[in-house]
Amino acid sequence: MSVPAIIDQATSSLPQLVDHAAAALANARTAAEVLEAKEVASFAYDAAKRAARLANAKHAHDELIAAAHRAQADSLAIESQAKRRLADEYDQARIDGTASGQGQRTDLLPEEKKVATAADLGLTHKEIHEGRLIRDAEKAEPGIVRRTLDEKLARGEEPTRAALRKMVVDAAMRGLRPERKPSRRNPLYV
Repeated sequence: MSVPAIIDQATSSLPQLVDHAAAALANARTAAEVLEAKEVASFAYDAAKRAARLANAKHAHDELIAAAHRAQADSLAIESQAKRRLADEYDQARIDGTASGQGQRTDLLPEEKKVATAADLGLTHKEIHEGRLIRDAEKAEPGIVRRTLDEKLARGEEPTRAALRKMVVDAAMRGLRPERKPSRRNPLYV
């Protein structure tokens, strides 16, 4: 198969991958299904990124690059939603007592009282932390993820995980800081 045929096939299936990831997340009933949707979105993001690189290398038309960037943005939005839901599910499982917290020793418990750890669930503490950051950022500034991605697309830039993470962390930190009290200083005093 020739390279142009591979490019055409990859770009035509990107929207299908994104739609599949969105449908998988929307229909997810368990944490495992949410994790699967996150993996599909991550795969779609990587495929879109590769398609954009290949299009740049071949001096492809701007529409192809813009379509790949839109697919990247959609994939990042879905991946962010999945991370947020995974963090919510994990936190709820900790509250329910079906998952152990970080640093909680489970090796000393009797077999009937053992609960799953994050590693048993296929999660890392970094993934859980990222999901919580996204949740906090969305609580502080609703729609920050989509707005960030749309701003990148409007400027013609590539939406990346790094840029999204920077905006999410900034928004989460703004949400965690207490609101400053107004100054009681007299502005007319000299």
